Amino acid sequence: MSTTADVVKPGAPIPRMKLALIALALCVVYPFFPFIDIAVEQLTGEALRLDRQLVNIAIFAILALALNLQVGYAGLLQLGIAAFFAIGAYTTGILTVGKYPFQLELWGALAAAPLVAGMAGLALGAPTLRLRGDYLAIVTLGFAEVVRVLLINLEGITDGPRGLNPIPEPWLPRWLRNLVDVSADAQRVRFLAVYFLAIGSLAALYVGFRTLERSKLGRAFVALREDELASACMGVNPTRTKLIAFASGAAIAGYAGALYACNLTTTAEPNTYDFNYSIMVLCCIIIGGLGSLRGAILGAAVLLGFDNVVSPLLTKVLQRAAAGDSNNVLYSFSNWRWLIFGTALVLMMRFRPAGLWPSERLAAELKEHDR
Repeated sequence: MSTTADVVKPGAPIPRMKLALIALALCVVYPFFPFIDIAVEQLTGEALRLDRQLVNIAIFAILALALNLQVGYAGLLQLGIAAFFAIGAYTTGILTVGKYPFQLELWGALAAAPLVAGMAGLALGAPTLRLRGDYLAIVTLGFAEVVRVLLINLEGITDGPRGLNPIPEPWLPRWLRNLVDVSADAQRVRFLAVYFLAIGSLAALYVGFRTLERSKLGRAFVALREDELASACMGVNPTRTKLIAFASGAAIAGYAGALYACNLTTTAEPNTYDFNYSIMVLCCIIIGGLGSLRGAILGAAVLLGFDNVVSPLLTKVLQRAAAGDSNNVLYSFSNWRWLIFGTALVLMMRFRPAGLWPSERLAAELKEHDR
């Protein structure tokens, strides 16, 4: 027997949870039925390989959720998320690459990376979380630069600017490997393992954060963000709450770094984890909506999709249209894509400052303010 709340009227929007489940189902089946790739290749003659980009989007969505926990929930303005991302990646490399004596399976490294990154978050947060606003942002930015320089200079441990490689493929049960090997090679097996691990981790984090929002700790985060003094008067311990948010976000960022290294089969060079990564992830949660789970994921999809999918595709289309005029810089979309992105960001901040998909609390506040 259905209740009134379960009935969806004709023409009514699909409930948000159903949209999330539909998106998850499409991501699960897409590697086996890449309908968008087929359509794009028929129209443009270029291979899109969207499934490869979906892995990156999922990894950076996890990273955006980590930063959203710190900035969107607890109100801690930090600009060094790339440092914890790098710590997770290099922890994975050190524990799995053959030149070191550890040589753990990737599953062990995936468990160790968030622990190491979380401890780094505790070490940084304990003495610095007394700072607020811009001062905290400057400290975390400096920490990220220190980590990057250390990774370059500790050549005996990190191989300097070359990075650590190759990272071995994840161990899979024989029955599962044989099931996939029927129609795929070893590289395809590795990709599918990382793909479903990233998608599954993102889904699990989404459910976990939804639970956190309704918990006592989640409400403490929001109270701390809105007014630290008032939250302290109501019994919230500001220092402990900030430290939990900071260390938890760092641990999740370290896990995202481990997935990133596994996907690339290398830690990548240290300069990869520069200030641009931190700003890019911050843009993801600003575009989607601060404090919004769906907004953080949507922001990562929009930004990574624009940068890694739309931009290269349009560049190839324009170059094909240019024919013999390949020296004209205007025919390379990558030369003016950031102008378009910057203009879109300015317009969005002007006309939709809450983000593309703001949190339910913020949406309700804005609706009440407009009355």
